[in-house]
Amino acid sequence: MADLIDTAAEIEELQRNAALSAHRIDHSAVSAEHCAECGEDIPEPRRAAVPGCQTCAECQGVIELRNKQRGIQ
Repeated sequence: MADLIDTAAEIEELQRNAALSAHRIDHSAVSAEHCAECGEDIPEPRRAAVPGCQTCAECQGVIELRNKQRGIQ
C-alpha cells in the first residue's frame, strides 16, 4: 500500500512541477512592438511587464475571454 501512495505522490509532484514550469516567465523573451492581432503599437510598459508578449492588452483580454468561453485554459 505504501508503494502505491509513494507512486501517487511522485506523479502529483511531477504534474505540479510541469504546471509551474509552463507558467514561468522567460525574462529574456523579446516582445513584439506591434500587436499580432490588431497591428497597433504595444506600449513599452506592457512589453516590460510581460516579456515576450505578442498582443496588446486589449486583444489579449479578448483572446483570454474567448478561450475561457470555449473551456480552453
